[in-house]
Amino acid sequence: MPDGCFNPIRTPFPEIPADGEAVEVAEGVLWLRVPLPMALDHVNVYALRDDDGWTIIDTGVNSRRTIALWEKIFEGPLAGAPVKRLIVTHHHPDHVGLAGWFQSRGVELYMTRTAWLFARMLTLDEQSAATDEQVQFWIDAGMSPEVLAERRAERPFNFADIVHPMPLGFTRLHEGGSIEMGGRTWDIRFGHGHAPDHATFWSRDEDLVIGGDQLLATISPNIGVYATEPDADPLGDWMAACEALQPFALESHLVLPGHKVPFTGLPARMRQLIDNHHGALARLRDHIAQGPCSAAECFPALFKRKIDGGTYGLALVEAVAHLNHLHQLGQVTRSRREDGAWAYRLAQ
Repeated sequence: MPDGCFNPIRTPFPEIPADGEAVEVAEGVLWLRVPLPMALDHVNVYALRDDDGWTIIDTGVNSRRTIALWEKIFEGPLAGAPVKRLIVTHHHPDHVGLAGWFQSRGVELYMTRTAWLFARMLTLDEQSAATDEQVQFWIDAGMSPEVLAERRAERPFNFADIVHPMPLGFTRLHEGGSIEMGGRTWDIRFGHGHAPDHATFWSRDEDLVIGGDQLLATISPNIGVYATEPDADPLGDWMAACEALQPFALESHLVLPGHKVPFTGLPARMRQLIDNHHGALARLRDHIAQGPCSAAECFPALFKRKIDGGTYGLALVEAVAHLNHLHQLGQVTRSRREDGAWAYRLAQ
């Protein structure tokens, strides 16, 4: 940010907790970090002290390293007190990965119904090769022939690779409901777009918000379209959710996000999260105006960094999401090219 510009986003806890250690961000509320084996190399988890034990928010992925870290956390920051409940904000593997493992230890699982259904369905859906529907989705998006050939030949990522088996049974979190944890009453408000029915929690007793991946300070969560629903408009869902949550945001709120560091300045951040995508859509329209293009050919307009093998898949599904949004607004049209990809043009 240029000299003299005021940054409304503040990070009052810049020192991140080391593996197996915690930072107390409010009375009885611990911030911990769990490493991830991916480009975004960590997920934040939180522990809230209750009279009869602890409530945990999110888990990290299922791996020996993560389980060993949790065993260390149980004996260290949690001081041997029992974990009674696990709250999972949404169904992505870095948040739900050890839910089943916690349940096997007698911990009660709380999730939204949609999140639980997605997580359990995806965990049970193991594939040894890409399905015909998945390959067609890649072709539709204009995946490069080289990457497509690699994807067809390799075993695809399966949820079960990094998510512990999930047994039947959970307690449902409701939109507009409330929950008692950490000596506080929290209102439950859903986000959408990054994940359907993403639970966020807003304390009635203190200026605290548990934001998961819906409310991040310095990065925007991936907004993607997948072969499960190829014509979905998660970007529209995302912006509508941000607009719906914005009236509840206060300058005094301390937000506990799913990644990076806790922050204040939520009203400004909510505006940024919306404006960032409006800016991306404007760049995308300008890009398409130069000639018809596929989703994969829109990377330069949408992303300000080099897209490599580790980020190609996320970039592709996000490009499709932006194009789907413009298509459903009637701002672009599409037609099949000879290579099978959808080519997008500005509507006349």
